[in-house]
Amino acid sequence: MPDTPTSPTSPGQDEPELSPSGSPIYRYEGQAPAPFELAGGDEATIAAISDHIERHLGPVSGVYHELLSDKVHLDVHIVPPSADFPFFTLVTSGMSDRPMQVPPGAPLDEAPPFAELCILLPSTWNIPTDSAETAAAFEDENVYWPIRWLKMLARLPHEYGTWLGFGHTIPNGEEAEPFANDTELGCMLVLTALSLPEEFQTLEISPYKKVHFYTLYPIYHEEMNLKMEQGVDALLDRFDEYGIGDVLDLTRPNTALA
Repeated sequence: MPDTPTSPTSPGQDEPELSPSGSPIYRYEGQAPAPFELAGGDEATIAAISDHIERHLGPVSGVYHELLSDKVHLDVHIVPPSADFPFFTLVTSGMSDRPMQVPPGAPLDEAPPFAELCILLPSTWNIPTDSAETAAAFEDENVYWPIRWLKMLARLPHEYGTWLGFGHTIPNGEEAEPFANDTELGCMLVLTALSLPEEFQTLEISPYKKVHFYTLYPIYHEEMNLKMEQGVDALLDRFDEYGIGDVLDLTRPNTALA
C-alpha cells in the first residue's frame, strides 16, 4: 500500500516533515489503519452521484460493487468511451459518505472535506462487461491496478484520519515501484481532470455537502521528486511542455528526464 502521501499532514502533528518545496509530508509506515468498521452505502448519495455522472459524462455501463466494505462502501462507476469522451472514465462513489480530516481552518476551496476520485483509461483498456469476464480480467494486475488504486486511495483518508486534495502525491511504496510490469509509472498525483467538463467537477448534495471530483494522474518517480523539490506548478509546466494529458498512457515520456 502507499506509505508516503507527500502532502497530507498527520493529525495533531505540530511540525510535520517538509519537502524541499515546503509541502508537508506524512509517512504511514508503522501506523496501522483504524480498526475495521462495516459500512453500508448511502443510497441517496449513490443515486445522486450516478445521475451526476450520466448528466455530464454519459451513460454508466456498469458498476463494480463492493460486497464487504470497511468504513465507507466504495463502488466504481464505468462510463465507456464516446464521441465526446473517447476514453473510459471510472468514478468512485462512497468516499464522500464521510468527511476527510482536512487541516483545521483551511479554506473549503483549497481543502474540501468531501471528495470522490476518477481515473481516465484509454479506450483499448480491458474493461470487462460482465461478472464472468470481470473475475478473469481482474486476476491480471496489468488490468486491475488502476481500479485497485482508485479504491485504495478513496478509502485511505478514512483509514488514517487524513485527507487527499489537489497536488497530493502518493507513491507505490517508499521507492515508488512501477504499478505493473508493462509500465514504469509508480506514483499517483491528485489533480483536476482536463478532459472532463467543469460542471462535472463538483456536485452539491445539500447546502452542507459539496462533493469535489478529483482525477488520479499516474506519474513517474522522478516526476514526484520534481514536484517535491519545486512544487506542483513546476511539474504541471513540464506536462504542458510535453503535452501530457489526463488519460493514462503507460509509455508516455518521463517529463522529469526528457
